[in-house]
Amino acid sequence: MDDMQSTATIRQRGQLTLPDEIRDKISWLSPGSAVIITTSSKNEIKIIPYQRFNKKEIDWRIIWDQIKLVRTFKGKRGNLSNFIVEDRYRH
Repeated sequence: MDDMQSTATIRQRGQLTLPDEIRDKISWLSPGSAVIITTSSKNEIKIIPYQRFNKKEIDWRIIWDQIKLVRTFKGKRGNLSNFIVEDRYRH
């Protein structure tokens, strides 16, 4: 990717609008995009796309097994899952 330079003005409340030519060039710059903003000792600001760190595949089997286990727990007054279901029907 070729480096690009443009000029913008920081407005009230620190708002900065990225120029069209930069937004058009960078595909991940769109309304609602999450970004990470960092500073450096060189008095610079860097904006990069947000990415979840430590991405791991979710093992849904383990999650469902845990849910089934929790549903079996009995309290002093009976089954909590049944209480929640009945409570939802009453409201």
